[in-house]
Amino acid sequence: MTVTADMAVSLDGYVAGAGVAPGNPGGDGAEALFGWMHDLASWRQRQGLPGGEENRDSELVREWFDATGAVVMGRTMYELGEEFWGDDPPFRTPVFVLTHRPRPALVKEGGTTFTFVTDGIRSALDRAEAAAGDRNVDIAGGASTVRQYLGEGLVDELQLHVVPALLGTGMRLFGTGSAGRRALEVVRVVESPVATHLKYRFVK
Repeated sequence: MTVTADMAVSLDGYVAGAGVAPGNPGGDGAEALFGWMHDLASWRQRQGLPGGEENRDSELVREWFDATGAVVMGRTMYELGEEFWGDDPPFRTPVFVLTHRPRPALVKEGGTTFTFVTDGIRSALDRAEAAAGDRNVDIAGGASTVRQYLGEGLVDELQLHVVPALLGTGMRLFGTGSAGRRALEVVRVVESPVATHLKYRFVK
C-alpha cells in the first residue's frame, strides 16, 4: 500500500486559480489546469460518459483510478465539489474528509462513501489505509491538506501533472517551508502535448 498525492499544477506552481467558490471550484483559469483531462477516455468513463481519447495521458489517469482504494481530502475541497460531483461522484471508493464539524457519513452511488473525520490527519489516514486494502490511499487535496501530509512525512509518492500555462495568481501547492525538507527520486517523466507528468518517490 502506497500513500500518494496526484495533482495538476500550472508551470508557476498553482493548483487552483483565484476566485475559488462553490460555483467555481477550480478558480479562474481552471480550464487551463484541468481541461486536458476532460476529453480522455478514462476520465469520461469515470464520469459515466461515452467516448474520449485513448492515449498516454488517458492511461495515466486510468492508472490512478485503478490503483486508488481510498481517498483523503479536506473539508473545503469536499464543499467545493459536493454539488459538482452529484449523486455519483467519480471516486468509487471510500473518501475520508478532514473536518472540525461532525457530520454523518454519506453513501453515494457507484461505491463512494464520504466519512467525516474530526480527530486529525493521522486518524483519517489510518482509516483510509484500513479501507484501501492492498490498493493505494490518495491525498486528493486541497493544497493545504496535501501540504499537511507532506510536512508530516506521510506521503510516499507525489505525481504532478504540469500543464503549459501560467496562472499568475491563485492557490499554490508549495509555500516557504510548507512541505518540510525531504529527498526525492524520480520514478518517471512522461511528456505529452497537454502536460508533463512527473512522478517522484520520497526517499525514506
